[in-house]
Amino acid sequence: MPRKKKIIIIASSILAVALILFIYFRFFFVFSTGVNAGDINYFQREGIIFKTYEGKMIQSGFRSANGSAGKLQSNELKFSVTDHAIADSLMRCSGKHVELRWRRYLGTLPWRGNSQYVVDEILSIEGSNRQTIL
Repeated sequence: MPRKKKIIIIASSILAVALILFIYFRFFFVFSTGVNAGDINYFQREGIIFKTYEGKMIQSGFRSANGSAGKLQSNELKFSVTDHAIADSLMRCSGKHVELRWRRYLGTLPWRGNSQYVVDEILSIEGSNRQTIL
């Protein structure tokens, strides 16, 4: 085999492996997992080609970072859901306090949703009188 052809094959192989590793770590590697609790602000199904479930949870009660006493700042978690059973449960939870377990990816895929945070489990749902529904 000529030397030039051997170099091209080795370089192509290295580039292919590097591309596969990049795609895996960017889109399929679970970067972190966690649990957040808060009130569901909205939850909807959206998309033109890929219909995905998207939602936003408001977590309130954190002090303002600029030191002004008495002011509260709320954090929000934008998330996606891939499981239809979880999505059906969350569709009925607008305004309710929920505790969600999520996985965070470094990149988004069109069929997985618009958010890096993908909810994979509902730990609890509480109504307006804070009684556990699940």
